[in-house]
Amino acid sequence: MELIRGIHNIRSRHKKCVLTIGNFDGVHLGHSAILTRVKALAKRYGCPAVVMIFEPQPREFFAPDTAPGRIGRLRDKLALLNGQGIDYVLCMPFNPKLQQLTAQAFCQHILLDGLSVKHLVVGDDFRFGCDRQGDFDYLQGFGRHHEFDVENTPSVLNGHHERVSSTVIRRALESGDVAAAAMNMGHSVMLSGRVVHGQQLGRKLGFPTANVHLKGVKSALSGVYAVTFLVGGVSHNGVANIGIRPTVQGKTPILEVHLLDFKGDLYDQYVQVTFCQFIRAERKMAGLSELEKQIQCDKEEAIRFFANQ
Repeated sequence: MELIRGIHNIRSRHKKCVLTIGNFDGVHLGHSAILTRVKALAKRYGCPAVVMIFEPQPREFFAPDTAPGRIGRLRDKLALLNGQGIDYVLCMPFNPKLQQLTAQAFCQHILLDGLSVKHLVVGDDFRFGCDRQGDFDYLQGFGRHHEFDVENTPSVLNGHHERVSSTVIRRALESGDVAAAAMNMGHSVMLSGRVVHGQQLGRKLGFPTANVHLKGVKSALSGVYAVTFLVGGVSHNGVANIGIRPTVQGKTPILEVHLLDFKGDLYDQYVQVTFCQFIRAERKMAGLSELEKQIQCDKEEAIRFFANQ
């Protein structure tokens, strides 16, 4: 799979494609159904299967303080899309220039001039263009005029006969139901990133941690979890906290993982953390002594969880 950063990097091999557009946060079962359809059409036409995403996501651009947390980071999304067999991902920077495009300009400059779309697959509630002027009906009309087809995406229901969506998954994560989130996603809940140097506070308390910065991205995950930690192709058990660390006046979200069965230097290595079981919500402790005791309790809870697997 090739990542295309911006419409200015479109080349002839990317054009005359079957396209779908969306956030694809979590790349869940509903997304998988869309991607399966896109790939089938691309095979029929003998052309590339392309996914267009936005960075930041539109709601993060318009209302960063109230935008929902992400199920996965951009790196995780791209890895999952690659696993789905997509040919190209076009990552469009969502900025004032893109925001100000009219629906007609978006269709003309991006879909037609940029990608020469042969077939477009989007949700029938898809809105686009300045002030969200464009909708599914507009796309169908534009497609008819310029000889490409537009179809809506299929709905996928979970075991509770509820439509699978990123909103449903976030709701499950907010309630600590990792299993329900994973069921709707069709894969484990995970985050990946590079291990960075921290304040060494965990080490001082007797619980050294591997720290993964979230780079300002708000996560739908929060609290303490039993996790597995994949590094160098080897999986280790651990207990993780994802949040701002209120006890030590933290302000920037970070993922901290204490490994139960590993000692060594992990700095600068890329790792994948899979969230297996919610343990508790993040909260402010009275001080470091209480924090140390709570971390020990969290560790013991994680050990019991893995012992029962």
